[in-house]
Amino acid sequence: MAMPWDDIISDTDREIFEVAGWGRRAGFGERPALLVIDVNYNFCGDKSVSAVESIKKWRYACGPHSWDSVPAIARVIAAGRAKRLPVIYTTNPRRPDGFDLGVWTLKSHRSDDVVDVAGHVGNDIVDEIAPEPGDLFIEKCKPSAFFGTTLVSHLNNLRADSLIMMGTTTSGCVRASAVDALSYDLKVTIPHETVFDRGALSHKVSLLDLHMKYVDVTDTAEVLDYLSGLEAGIFDDVWPPAARAAGATS
Repeated sequence: MAMPWDDIISDTDREIFEVAGWGRRAGFGERPALLVIDVNYNFCGDKSVSAVESIKKWRYACGPHSWDSVPAIARVIAAGRAKRLPVIYTTNPRRPDGFDLGVWTLKSHRSDDVVDVAGHVGNDIVDEIAPEPGDLFIEKCKPSAFFGTTLVSHLNNLRADSLIMMGTTTSGCVRASAVDALSYDLKVTIPHETVFDRGALSHKVSLLDLHMKYVDVTDTAEVLDYLSGLEAGIFDDVWPPAARAAGATS
């Protein structure tokens, strides 16, 4: 399987990881939830244009990388919904003065831009993969989807043992969420076509590092094959939207 980092990793680094034993697959879980991180208009912009052009309006925008990923995310979500798996979204509303972001605001001279003030369309999930009634929706003010949120409580209640993680940015909120998921002993699989970043280098290096030490990075085709093999309705006893959907189709 071709991997996103194949063109940047040196032979020496490959040997180091191989000899050290890193990069072994952890494998999929038995009760996966889908986690879609921050695929909103702030990070995607409102159309597929160059990142430089897009960030003039949407300072977090990742350019065409985002819109290239959205169809892949949509396919994984559709496959998960077909099995009645929980689908969880995150986004980033915050106070107009940015206080709830804390020192995070110190890293950009455009932190005062108002494109992502609470209630603005910038924090809306893009229409192509918009949440459906009953999906879980997590609002966060820090990179990780776990930090200061109810996410781990929901996963415990669902008895989920793993996550299919998608979204943005690869080097930021996806990476932070993946490492935190590992810390909670959750298996994580990232289909690389479903994550994106504004910088190609940070995207590739982050996926390499995540795959070697923390989670499994694979492609969308393998994830779709895995999902197709799951029994439908494994969450029906604890996931009300799934139970309702089962009743509607029985």
